[in-house]
Amino acid sequence: MDYPAPCPHDPIEEVAPDIFIARGAMQMNRLVRISRNMGIIRHEGALTLINPIRLKPKGERDLLALGTIKHVIRLGCFHGIDDPYYIDTFGAQMWSQAGGKTYPNPVPDVTLKADVSLPFPDAELFLFEKPLQPECALLIKRAGGILFTCDAIQHYGDYRHITFYMRPMMPRMGFPKTTIIGPMWLTALTPKGETLKPEFEQLLTLQFDKLLAAHGSFLASGAHDAVAAAVETAFAD
Repeated sequence: MDYPAPCPHDPIEEVAPDIFIARGAMQMNRLVRISRNMGIIRHEGALTLINPIRLKPKGERDLLALGTIKHVIRLGCFHGIDDPYYIDTFGAQMWSQAGGKTYPNPVPDVTLKADVSLPFPDAELFLFEKPLQPECALLIKRAGGILFTCDAIQHYGDYRHITFYMRPMMPRMGFPKTTIIGPMWLTALTPKGETLKPEFEQLLTLQFDKLLAAHGSFLASGAHDAVAAAVETAFAD
């Protein structure tokens, strides 16, 4: 099988004990590259990859030095291009919600649902119920609370890994340097005549201080207030 080639990425960074991130990119076409991030959770030597991105050879060696790749968790329906690489190459177990249309394969070995037992402790899933395709978030209840999201919530502290000429256009496209509800995600997945605001308000009952979305940059503190402000902005009357 031909897998997508790895794109540029930063070195793996530990942001809390046994919790790592890799900031990288995705080449959309010959001219456009966007940011993309992967979370890595280690438990008893086993690695779980959150929103996986394929790494370059040195990055992959650094990843394997952390532990054994055992699980792949897909949080959003529009992500999954690199999942087959990790599943086929390392025999990782696939975790995702049912019903995603963009990447129907690989089918999940474990379906993400409210009562699922996650492969690491001190964690909780938040499942959005109303979007037209599956989306969820993952809370690690350590280090003040670390929230992992896919497209629904994003944070841009900088425009690293985004095509240089696109950077001035990002605010006009709905991606300013702040925490946002993903505008394209919101438009695509909100059922006609409905609002997803109550679901984001429910998510805000979770306690978290840090945020890593599948796009943008890592928010090391103040994430709860930042997400609350993003919800108010996105759903302003």
